[in-house]
Amino acid sequence: MADVPAADLKTVILNDRHIALGGRMVPFGGYSLPVQYPTGIIAEHKWCREHAGLFDVSHMGPSFLVLDQKSGDGEADHTAVAALVESLCCGDIRGLKPGQIRYTLLLNESGGTYDDLMIARPAAEGWGGALYIVVNAGTKDADFHRIANAAAGKATLNRSDHCALLALQGPEAVDVMRAIVPEAAELGFMHYGSFAWRETKLVISRSGYTGEDGFEILVDPDHADAFFDTLLIDERVKPIGLGARDSLRLEAGLPLYGHDLDETISPVEAGLNFAISKRRREAADFPGAPRILHELANKPNRIRVGLTVEGAPAREGADITDAYGAVIGQVTSGGFAPSLSRAIALGFVPPAYAAPGTKLQVLVRGRAQAAEVVPTPFVPHRYVRKAS
Repeated sequence: MADVPAADLKTVILNDRHIALGGRMVPFGGYSLPVQYPTGIIAEHKWCREHAGLFDVSHMGPSFLVLDQKSGDGEADHTAVAALVESLCCGDIRGLKPGQIRYTLLLNESGGTYDDLMIARPAAEGWGGALYIVVNAGTKDADFHRIANAAAGKATLNRSDHCALLALQGPEAVDVMRAIVPEAAELGFMHYGSFAWRETKLVISRSGYTGEDGFEILVDPDHADAFFDTLLIDERVKPIGLGARDSLRLEAGLPLYGHDLDETISPVEAGLNFAISKRRREAADFPGAPRILHELANKPNRIRVGLTVEGAPAREGADITDAYGAVIGQVTSGGFAPSLSRAIALGFVPPAYAAPGTKLQVLVRGRAQAAEVVPTPFVPHRYVRKAS
C-alpha cells in the first residue's frame, strides 16, 4: 500500500505502552507500530520460540457478522449467515461446528486472492446466526466493504477494530493463559470462545501467526491496558515487535498478504489447497472456480516453494534462476531465520522446479547464490489440537 505521512498514521490503543517499553515505532498498514524493543529482533524471536511472546496486532480487522432477523433455530441461522460469506470465499463455513475457526480466502472472479482471513462460528448460546471474522490490516476496509455488500439487507457487519487485539504465542503461552483465564487454556487449536475476565468479556482464540501454540485475544478499549499489563507481569512473557513476528511466520512457512498472496495468485499457486473445502470443490460454487479447479486437476503455471539460501538473505523481488542462470521465478518473502542460523525464502517457480531437493540459485545484488527447494514449514509447527 502507499506510504502514509507520519502525521496521518493511526495509533493503536496501547501506543503509549509500547513507547514506554522502548518500542521502536514504524509505519505499517497505515498504523504506527513497534518493530522491535530494546533487546532486538533476534532475541525477541528466540524468546517466543522458547517462552511466550506478546504481540499487539490491533491493526488487524476483527468484526462480527450478525443476521438482522434470526429464526431462533441455531443451525438454520448459522446456515443462513454462512451462505452470505460463502459467496466470497472458498471455505466450508456452513460446516463449522460451534466454537470452530476456519482459515479461508476471499477470491476474485479470476481466482486471485483478495485476502486470507479467519472465520469462526460462536459457541455461546444466543449467538446463532453470527460469525467472528478477522481480516488483514492492509486490506480490511476493502474486505469489510465486500462482506457488508454481500450481506446487505440480511446481516450487519459490526467492526471491532477499535478494540485491542493481542497475540500471546510460544510454548509457555498456555500456562500463562491458564493462570489468567483458566477456561481458555482448554481450547484446542482453531477454536475460540468468549470468557469472563474482571468486569469484561474477552474473545479468545487458540491460533496465531508464528507456528507456535498460542492465543489471540480481543479486548475492549476500557480493559486493554489492564490486560496487557497483566500478561507482562508474568516473567515468562515479553513484548515482541513486528520484526520478529515476520521472521517467526517466515520460519513457519506462512504467507504474508501483499507479498506471498495477491489478486493474481490463486490458492493452488500459493500451496493452500487445504483451504479449498471439499464441499465447495464439488459444488464449484466459489469465485474463480473454473481456474482453480483446472489448476487442481492439471497443476498451475507456478507454485510457491520454500528455499534455503547460502550466504546473504534474498529479499522480496530477488530473481530465482535454474542451475544454469535462466530466471524462472521470484522471491516473495525472504530473510534470516534465527532458529536455523541461515537465510530462507519463499517464492514462486514453475512446478518442474518445485520438488524438494531441486538445486536453484537466487540473485542477491546481482550475484548468484546457491539455493535449494525444501519442504515448508522450515521450523515445525507446534499447534495443540484436541480430540473432537
